[in-house]
Order: sequence, then C-alpha cells, then structure tokens
Amino acid sequence: MAKEGHKYIFVLGGVMSGVGKGVVTSSIGLLLQQKGYPVNLVKVDPYLNVDAGTMNPTEHGEVFVLRSGLETDQDMGNYERFLGRDLTNGDYMTSGMVYQSVITRERALEYGGKCVEAIPHVRDEILQRILAAADHNGSRVSVIEIGGTIGDFQNALFIEAARVLKMNHPEDVLFVMVSYLPTPGTLGEMKTKPTQTAVRDLNSYGVQPDFIIARSKDPVDEKRKEKLAIWCNVRKDRVISAPDIKSIYEAPLNFEKDKLSDALLDALNLPEKRKASLAAWKKFAVAVAHTKAPEVSIAIVGKYFDTGDFVLSDAYLSVIEAIKFSAAKLGRHAKISWINSKDLEKGGAKAVSVLQKYHGIIVPGGFGESGIEGKIKAIQFAREKKIPYFGLCYGMQLMVIEYARNVLGLKGAHTTEIRKNTEDPVVDIMLEQKKHLADNKYGGTMRLGSYPCYLRKGTMARLAYKKELVEERHRHRYEINPAYVKRLEDAGLVFSGTSPDGVLMEIAELSRTKHPFMLGTQFHPELQARPLSPHPLFTEFLRAAIARRKKR
Repeated sequence: MAKEGHKYIFVLGGVMSGVGKGVVTSSIGLLLQQKGYPVNLVKVDPYLNVDAGTMNPTEHGEVFVLRSGLETDQDMGNYERFLGRDLTNGDYMTSGMVYQSVITRERALEYGGKCVEAIPHVRDEILQRILAAADHNGSRVSVIEIGGTIGDFQNALFIEAARVLKMNHPEDVLFVMVSYLPTPGTLGEMKTKPTQTAVRDLNSYGVQPDFIIARSKDPVDEKRKEKLAIWCNVRKDRVISAPDIKSIYEAPLNFEKDKLSDALLDALNLPEKRKASLAAWKKFAVAVAHTKAPEVSIAIVGKYFDTGDFVLSDAYLSVIEAIKFSAAKLGRHAKISWINSKDLEKGGAKAVSVLQKYHGIIVPGGFGESGIEGKIKAIQFAREKKIPYFGLCYGMQLMVIEYARNVLGLKGAHTTEIRKNTEDPVVDIMLEQKKHLADNKYGGTMRLGSYPCYLRKGTMARLAYKKELVEERHRHRYEINPAYVKRLEDAGLVFSGTSPDGVLMEIAELSRTKHPFMLGTQFHPELQARPLSPHPLFTEFLRAAIARRKKR
C-alpha cells in the first residue's frame, strides 16, 4: 500500500527519445528539494538487462556506478549531481530486475500455485518497488522517470502500474509528459500536432498528463500553449516552455520562469514551505555556461566514439561534467576535444604530436584491446612533454604500463586483460575475479562501488584531498600487480593512494619535481563530482592545465 499522503510524479516522454526526461526529472527534484520537501528520484529502464553494466557504451552511453556498486543508467548520475547526494539501489529499476524477482518468487512457490502473469504480478512488483523506494528514502515526494517513449511496447507495464497508483490515490499522483515541438525549416512555424498525437497515445493507456514540458528549439509562445491546452486537455499554466539552452544546469532556472515548482505543489495540494533558494545554483549555472571566460583546452583520449558520423560524448558523460564543475570553480571555460586513440595508434609520431597544443590530457576508463597502444602513446607524450595528465581507471593502468616499458625498461610490460601470457604482467586480474570469468559471470561481478583509500603524506593526492582517508567508487577487474610495485617505486613512480591494508594500488603519480601533474586513479573520481562541490583531483588537474596555459 502507498504511504498515506505521499506524493508521486511520473515523468514520461512523448514524440521521440532524447528530449530530456532525465534533466526534467532532475530539475523537478532540485526545485522541490529547494522548496523544503524531501525528494527521491527513481529511474525506470524498460530493457531486460538486469542492470546497465553489460551494455555497450557507444550504444547506451555511460554506466553510472552507485555508492553501493549497482551499475545504472547515466540519468542516475544527473539525479545525484542535481540533488547533491548519493542515491540507493531502490532508486533504479529495470524490466530485467522486475522479471528476475517475479520468476525467483515463482520458483520458490511464493505465489501459492497461482498462474503468474504480467498483470497483476509483474505490475504489482513494479508498484512495490516504487513504494519501497519512497519508504527507504523517507521522502515526501517521489519523482519517477519512465524510460522510452509513449507507445513503446517495452514500457507499457510501467505506465499501467502508474495508472493503477493514480486510480487508487487520485490526489497524490501527477503525470508530466516531456514532448518535442518541432519547427520545420521549410515552414518556420512551431508545430503542436506531434504532441497532440502523443497525448492521445497516452490517453489510450488510461492516463491523462497533468503537465506538458514543451521541448523546442525556441521558447514556446502563448498561442502554442493555448493550442496544447485546448487539444491536450491540460491547463495552459501547466504547459511549461523548455527551449534549447547552453547548459542543462540552466533548466531549473528556466522552469521557474513558468513557476513550475509552485504549479506542482498546487497540483499536489502541498503548501509552499519556503521560496526556492536557487542563488548558489544560479551562480554555478552562469559560471559553467560562461564561454567568454579564459579558456583551458582539454583532450580526452578515448575510443568509444564509433557511432557513424557522430561523436557519442555520452560514453564519458561524468568525466565531461566533472571537468565543467572544476573549470567553473576556477573561473575558466573548459574546451574539450575528442581524440580517438585508434587514430593515434595508426598515425605514428605525427598524429600524437597534435596533443602538444592542449593544456591537459585525460585518458578515461574503458575495456578491451582496441585503441590501447594509441592511449599508451598519448601517455608517453604527456609524460615526456610535461603536459598535465589525468588517468582514470584504465587510464591509470596504462600509465603504469607506459612507465614500466619506457622508464623501467620492461618492453613487454602489459595487462593480462589484453595479453594473457605477457612476460611482464604489470597489470593483472584480481584473484577473486578469476573464478567469475571462468564461470562466465560477467554482469555485476567486478569490483564495484565505494571502497576506502589511504593517502600518503606529501603527495599531490593528499594535498588535493586535504585528508588522510577517502572513499571512491570503483568498476574494474584488474589491478596493479603487487610483484612490480617496489620496482616501479624504485624507478620513481609514487603510489600515493592504497587500500588501507596496502595491498591494492589506488593512485599512481609522479612527484611535482618530475612533472607538473601526472596522476592516475584506479577508481572513478568523476562519479562523485557535484556542481556545487567539484572533485578535488579534477580541480588540481585543471589548476595544472591553467598553469601550462599561462606559461605558453
């Protein structure tokens, strides 16, 4: 049963995917939180994967890892960044999770011999998860984003669960439809008909939207709002304009121009506890969109860019946002360039030399063999040319391999992920991971989630964090081989962060006497960067990049 008086807002998409349901959900959460209401945000993904961990990043985008270790959709990252806090396992749901739970219960005879069906059993499992997330978070309002687009076969059961909740608690449930209003170039007029059609599709499920978030290239005028109100049966003051903006962080500020938070509270019969205090958020949003600020150019050397004629930056979304947060804090505009490591691999010294023009280089996480030698070339170039370098997960492992090859002289140094029989396995699989791979257990079996890291005194890492013990999120199977640690350190590499027992190497760096900033982390610091509290390692990396800019 739903908690008495608890409020639920369902966010659905109309016309097409990619119109910004996640940003709308995040913005609603931020606005209601600023109004004084405890909020929890839930992402529903209709695919049959149990989690996002086994999906190709060039097709689906980044995998965002929660503190608990659950591998989730990238929208969960936006939720955490907008709310400024960690989310829990209950805040994420896939069709795979739901069906797995129902089938497990059926195998245990928990349905008492009944014929188990999509309705009511799968639908009720969805409802139970939504209600449990609210209880676990102790929230007053739950905002649930249902992935996909209205009319998709895959998300129909989730919409049905929402309909039943509305039927049983009509005063406590709202539907917000995010829809696109195109302006065809040959017509020059914003068209509402696709949204009208999407609303009719939603009506066929027995659901009527209470709000329409009208996504469009330009602000929606009063005439278009009137048409949507008449033909979609939605009050005109609940048609909210959402034009294209420079930065997603402007979205909550734009919504407040149409008084979205007040309208939501009114529709939910909730009193206004306080005026939304968005001063700090506005200051940040202005800074992050300030393209005329002094520029610092950052090259991201990755390989998840192969999407036809387009660059899929979503594969590294949290890295991009972490750079923006630290740049805004330092009063700079980060100009990010995408360098495909496969091109560096094929192009030789001339191709790598293009990196000379950048103020800083990042090699982010990843898996597999393709493009690896290109990344190693980029790392060697950054080390030898004294260009600030930041390696994340695989970027740290490859930094250590490059150092072993070109400084320690171990020309065959490699990772056993790529070359199982390498003569110098500087990076090797963790012992507990060997059985997982032998048993073909790939999903949800990596070293995942938050683990403590001890920081050595006098290092760049310790100076950046300003504390001795930190917790960071991980997603990997391979680690620096302990058998090589002493030899690497004797050759000048510093392992400035380790697991508390000293067994696992968490951070590698060169001292500032050797390099302005050469540091890699086995964990993913980008996952904990927040708009109003940038990650200290990204901030220090950008400080070094700014210093290089000034010298040049």
